[in-house]
Amino acid sequence: MGLAFIPLGLAFGALVTQSGLDWWWAGLSAALVFAGSFEFLLIGLVAAAAPLFSIAATAFMVNVRHVFYSLSFPLDRVGGALGKGYSTFALTDEAYALTSGERGRSWPGQRILWVQGLLHLYWAGSAVAGALLGSLIPESVTGLDFALTALFAVLALEACRDLRGDLPTPVIALLSALFARLLFPGELLLAAFALFTVGLLARHVTTGRTPHHA
Repeated sequence: MGLAFIPLGLAFGALVTQSGLDWWWAGLSAALVFAGSFEFLLIGLVAAAAPLFSIAATAFMVNVRHVFYSLSFPLDRVGGALGKGYSTFALTDEAYALTSGERGRSWPGQRILWVQGLLHLYWAGSAVAGALLGSLIPESVTGLDFALTALFAVLALEACRDLRGDLPTPVIALLSALFARLLFPGELLLAAFALFTVGLLARHVTTGRTPHHA
């Protein structure tokens, strides 16, 4: 997963310089924001001098999914206020996918922190490298902003494989995304997660079954 962050970080850093921002914006964003998908959006917002309220609202809409992550993220295994604080800050999609999976359920708190810290380091380092080398990438190269979407697609496929025949869960997820796209196109992410949660709860109530990887 850390190696997968390298091309993503390079793409993000290159996008920073191609957007007309100084190279250090990449390192600052990677170190203090550390929210991959929102960081790609943030570059466009900063370049367009968007109002602070618009940036805050966008950040909330994009990252509100972390509210659902907290329901099953093993923060209780992380010791100390400082460790819990950093683990909460560094809770990314990739860290959640690794720690909440079958293999990650036995990891101690120290290993969870190491995973999150290394992912943070991979992201920040590759973002700075991409920003410094961004001038070498021709302007005709397109698709750098699609790198994060590609990783999410791979994570989704791996999660479906890890379900081991639990077909209803990805079906509920797909239907939730479709209904959210049709009914709430302006709030797609929030609506999809809400519908997905309602679907899982409804299935649990009607069948008495708890999804393994929900």
